[in-house]
Amino acid sequence: VNAQPAILTVSTILCKLLRKNKIEPSIVAGHSLGEYSALVASSAIKFEDAVKLVRKRGEYMQNSTPAGTGSMLAIIGLEKDEISEMCEKIKDIGIVEIANHNSPTQIVVSGEIKALEKFAVMAKEKGARLAIPLKVSAPFHSSFMETAKENLARYLEKVKIDNPKIPVSCNVTADYIKNKEGVRSALIEQMTQPVKWVDSIKKVSSEGINCFIEVGPGKVLKGLIKQIIPESEVFNVFDSNSLQYVIEKMGEVL
Repeated sequence: VNAQPAILTVSTILCKLLRKNKIEPSIVAGHSLGEYSALVASSAIKFEDAVKLVRKRGEYMQNSTPAGTGSMLAIIGLEKDEISEMCEKIKDIGIVEIANHNSPTQIVVSGEIKALEKFAVMAKEKGARLAIPLKVSAPFHSSFMETAKENLARYLEKVKIDNPKIPVSCNVTADYIKNKEGVRSALIEQMTQPVKWVDSIKKVSSEGINCFIEVGPGKVLKGLIKQIIPESEVFNVFDSNSLQYVIEKMGEVL
C-alpha cells in the first residue's frame, strides 16, 4: 500500500524537474498506477489528492479478495487472440481474464489460483516461452476487483477533479481523456478492466509522437514501448544521472 504513493511521488518530482528544464510533454500516458501520475502531470488531479487516492486504491485492491484466492500470471510469447481463446477454454476450472496487454507478445492475466496453475501449463503447451507467476496480493484489473471499484467510486466523489490541460491516454479505452467526467470514469473502470497499453501507445504514435520519456522507478515501459514501436526513441528518467542525460539529449533535439 505504501509503494503506490512512493512511486507516484518520485514520478511527479521527476516530471516537474523535466519541465523546469523546458521539456514539456505533448501527451501523457501511464500504465495502471502510472495513470495517476499522468493525471497529476496534466493538472487534472492535485498531487496531494492523488497521494491519498492511490493509498486508498491500494487498500481497496488488497482487501477485495480473500488472501491466497487469486493472483496474476505473465505470459511471454503468445498473442492476445490466443490468450483470449484460452480464457474461454479454462472457464470450467475457474475464471482467468486478460489484465494487461503490455506488448504484442507479453500479456498478463488475472484469475483464481487453481485456474492460473492450469493456465500456465496450457500456455506452455501452446508455445509460450514463459509463464511467470507475479508476486502480487490479488488479481488486479479484473472482475475480482468489483468491490474495490465500488469503494473507489465512492471515494472519488470527494476528490476535486479538473479537465486535463494536456491529452491523457486512457488505459481502458486507449483513447484520450478529454474532461473531468472522463477522468473519473477512467479511474473507476481501470479497476476491473484490462490495461490496453499496446493500443494506447499505437494511438499516441499515430499522432506523430516518436519520442517517449518514461518517468519513475524502473525501465519496464521503455522496453515495452520499443517492442510496440521499434523505431521510436525512448528514454527513462529514474534518478539525477538519467535526468541529466535526458536533459542533454533533449537539448540537442530542441
